[in-house]
Amino acid sequence: MERYKDKKWQESMRITFDFNNMMKEFIGEDQGIGRDDIKNMEEKTQDAINALKEMRASGNMVWADLPYTQEDVVAEILDTAKDIKKKFDAFVVLGIGGSALGPIAAQQALNHLRYNELSKAERGGYPRLYVLDNIDPEGINALFDVIDIEKTVFNVITKSGSTSETMSQFLIIRDLLKKKLGDSYKDHIIATTDRSKGNLIKIARDEGLKLFYIPDGVGGRFSELCPVGLLPAAVCGIDIKQMLAGAAFMDECSKEENIFKNGPYMAATLQYIAFRDGKNISVMMPYADSLKFMADWYAQLWAESLGKKMDRDGNLIYTGQTPVKALGVTDQHSQIQLYAEGPFDKVITFLTVDKYKSKVDIPHGYKDIPAVSFLGGHSLNDLIKAEGLATEYALLKAEKLNRTINLPEVNEFTLGQLLYFLELETAFMGELLNINAFDQPGVEEGKNATYALMGRPGYEGKKAELDNRPKKRDEYII
Repeated sequence: MERYKDKKWQESMRITFDFNNMMKEFIGEDQGIGRDDIKNMEEKTQDAINALKEMRASGNMVWADLPYTQEDVVAEILDTAKDIKKKFDAFVVLGIGGSALGPIAAQQALNHLRYNELSKAERGGYPRLYVLDNIDPEGINALFDVIDIEKTVFNVITKSGSTSETMSQFLIIRDLLKKKLGDSYKDHIIATTDRSKGNLIKIARDEGLKLFYIPDGVGGRFSELCPVGLLPAAVCGIDIKQMLAGAAFMDECSKEENIFKNGPYMAATLQYIAFRDGKNISVMMPYADSLKFMADWYAQLWAESLGKKMDRDGNLIYTGQTPVKALGVTDQHSQIQLYAEGPFDKVITFLTVDKYKSKVDIPHGYKDIPAVSFLGGHSLNDLIKAEGLATEYALLKAEKLNRTINLPEVNEFTLGQLLYFLELETAFMGELLNINAFDQPGVEEGKNATYALMGRPGYEGKKAELDNRPKKRDEYII
C-alpha cells in the first residue's frame, strides 16, 4: 500500500494553521482580533458555510470535488506521461494565469530546484519542463535556443481557445512543427481545453490532437488539481495520486463547522475581520525556496477571486485585499523594514517547513571573529528556522498581524493539502464579502480591448471606442 493511504502517516503529514499572532492576547488590544470579534461573526460564518454547501451540492463548486472524480482521467494522464517519457526530452506548457502558475508552483515545490539543469539520468529519465507564460518575443526565441522541437511535446492550455497569448504561441509552435515534421506535427501537441465549447476543442478534433479536458465550472486559478496541473506534474515524475489524496485529506479536515477547528474557514474569517479593520494587503512569505512560487499562485487566486467592483446584490463595493509575494529570508533584507515599521495595513502569512529535503552544516572557522564563528556547528536548516522565528517575533513586537501555515515537509500530500486549503479559504472569503469569487469581469475588459486592437472580427465597436479615447498630450511625456 502506498504510504499516503496510511491514516497514521496522513496524520503525521497534516499541515497546521497557527493564528496566535492574529489575536489580541498576543498582538495587543489595538490591532489584535478578539474571540468576541469571531463570535460576533457566527451568523455570517454559518451563512457562508451553508452557501458553500449548497453550491457544492448543486454542482457549482466542481473544483472542490476534483480529488474524488478523476480516477479514469488520472489513469490516462499517467499512461500519457509514460509515453512522453519514452519518446521526448522536453515538455513545454503554453498557458497563462492559472494554466501556468499552478504547474510552475508544483514543479518548484516537488522536484529538484535545478531540475532542468540535471542530466536526463539524474532526472530519472523524465523530460525537462518549460512554461511559456508570457508573449515577450525574446522569451520564446530563448526557449527555441535550448530545446529541440523535434524532441519536445507542447501542451497548449486554454479553456476558451480564444486566449490571445496562448493561441499566438500555439500558432507559432504549430507552424514550426509542421515545417519540420509535416503531418506528424500533431504527435507533438496536446490540447487541454473545454470538452464542448470554444475554439481549441474544434481545432484539436479537426486536426486529431491528443486531448485532455478542463471540467465545467473549474476556472483557471482553481485548476491545478485537474489535467491543467496534473499532466505537467506527472510528466515530470510527480505523484499526482498523492497530491489528490492530500487535497481530499484537507477536504475532510475542513468539514468541521466549528470555526476554531477549521483551518481554511478560520483563516478566511480572520482575513475578513482584518480587512474590515483596514488591513487591505495580504503578504505571503514562504520560508523555503521550494514554496517560492506558491506565493505567485496565491497572488492570482486571491486577487482575481476577491477583487470585485460589485457584490451579489449589485452594490458598488470595490473590494479586495491586495496580495503581495515575499520570500524568507531574502525579503527580510528588502521588505520587512516596511512590514515592521510601516502602516498597519497588512496581514503576513508565513509558509514554514519542519523538515527540509536536505541538511547543510556550517563549518567552524574564524574563531578570532565572534560575529562569524558563532555560526559554526549549526546548519543552514537551523539558521533559516531561526530567521523565520525572529521575523515572526519582530512583527509580533511591532503589533503587526501575522499567521503561519506549517508543512511537516514538502511533498505531494502536503502540497495537495496546501492548494486545497488556500482555495477553500478564498471561496469562504468570497462568501463573507458577498461576492462571486469564481468570475473575473475586470479581466475581460483588457481582453476585449486586446482583441479590438489586434483586429479580431466582432470587436469593431470596441475598436471605435479605443480610437475615441483621449489622446495623450506630448507635454506630459518627458
